[in-house]
Amino acid sequence: MTSFTRIADEGSPSIIVHPDHKIAKINDNIYGGFTEHMGRCIYGGIYDPGNPLSDENGFRKDVIDAMKDLNVPVVRYPGGNFVATYHWLDGVGPRENRPKRPELAWLGLEPNTFGTDEFMKWCEIVGTEPYLCLNFGTGTLDEALGWLEYCNSTQDTYYANLRRKNGREEPYNVKYWALGNECWGPWQVAQLTKEDYAKKAYQWAKALKLLDPSIVLILCGETGYSSWDYYVLKECVTWSVHGLGGDRTKSLIDMHSIHVYTADKEHLANATAPRGAERAIQMASALIDLARIENGVPETVPRQTICFDEWNVWDPIRAPGELGAEEKYTLSDALAVSVFLNGFIRQAKDLGMANIAQSINVISPLMTNKDGIVKQTIWWPLLLFSKYMRGHSVAVNVRAPEYTGRTNPAWIRATIETPYLDVSASISDDGHMSLAVANLNEEKAFDVKVEGVKKGEVKVYTVDGENVDVANTADEQKVGIKESSWDGVGKFRFGKHSFTLLRWKA
Repeated sequence: MTSFTRIADEGSPSIIVHPDHKIAKINDNIYGGFTEHMGRCIYGGIYDPGNPLSDENGFRKDVIDAMKDLNVPVVRYPGGNFVATYHWLDGVGPRENRPKRPELAWLGLEPNTFGTDEFMKWCEIVGTEPYLCLNFGTGTLDEALGWLEYCNSTQDTYYANLRRKNGREEPYNVKYWALGNECWGPWQVAQLTKEDYAKKAYQWAKALKLLDPSIVLILCGETGYSSWDYYVLKECVTWSVHGLGGDRTKSLIDMHSIHVYTADKEHLANATAPRGAERAIQMASALIDLARIENGVPETVPRQTICFDEWNVWDPIRAPGELGAEEKYTLSDALAVSVFLNGFIRQAKDLGMANIAQSINVISPLMTNKDGIVKQTIWWPLLLFSKYMRGHSVAVNVRAPEYTGRTNPAWIRATIETPYLDVSASISDDGHMSLAVANLNEEKAFDVKVEGVKKGEVKVYTVDGENVDVANTADEQKVGIKESSWDGVGKFRFGKHSFTLLRWKA
């Protein structure tokens, strides 16, 4: 955990960290990605046949290289809201036989030239695991079972043989499956009440795990702090399934998904907004415990974790979804992303997966054009976290001034602190300490006593810019990573509106 002590604005900040104070294992899956049939994410993003930057499969090589740089462990597909009218059979087999369909989530046309087999091949090239989301809108349980059979079965059955006919002998062994996406939302095709969703999710989960008990099923939550979250957890987080054989020390539901997007026009409200996302993790964790307690789930049954499978800075007015949601990110947004990621490290005990929405072009750190790729401001803290903030989270004590102005949402102020110095720490399996510090103050640098840092060479990685409104374009990269070193002696200056990662051998 990270403890925070508020001091006066003119006080002397300090950070105390020690490599022996391990809190929890950081699941590599918190650096997951997300690709949806929305805007230019798939077509013109990861899949761009005919472009000289694409390979023989039509996959953009620069996108593949970027995903490899991030070492993305898992990618969610094919949505998102898109999935509520998506029928996977439309996207397999010979392309000339695939039907074009109206796409209702983002009011487009889906040609189905990119589907399951293309996505699986792309994942293999990138070196990432697929995470598939089932159609809980217009889809059926029979259709879902067929998709699972197509992807995972080794038997002499219809859909397994269809996969073989389509050129793939061995199963894909897809581990992660979501029971719908945002089924609670009024924007959904075939929106469900929490009562109807819980009944449907429970019955689908039983059938899917009868077909393949090895899969990990993700329940559709809301924000982590809603009545929907509590109700569906209470109804679905059970352990004894009457009439089913097999291991009854396992639960049907393995993870609970939550979604939070943040944005604000004012820098400090924007940069502190992800503190609400961290509070959402804490509240969702408590609801999981409550559901297990009320359902009498034994402690021998593995505890469900949280799948934060959509998160990012997104203002739907500034970047409308039906127009492709191509956000142009600022340094302020990069600092907000740093706070998101710090929260994920601090709450590592409860977090089984997180997926930035999305991986390319749509509310994304990466933007393609016909000539190459632009790495937006938010790419740089994400890259540093993915490279270095792995292993175990480490306890930190932070003494610093606190932002006390307006927050978005307003309830952040009453539920969680908003320090100017937002901090997390980790220790890698090879014994390297990493200290991640976002200074959200746009006017003041802080000279900080860092206790626990090893004297000697400390590597320093800094993401900053001229002001909080700067952005990267194809013509000019105003925000990137600056590398330097520190001897670990005296105080370290964290510059105004900056993200800094200190790294040393413990």
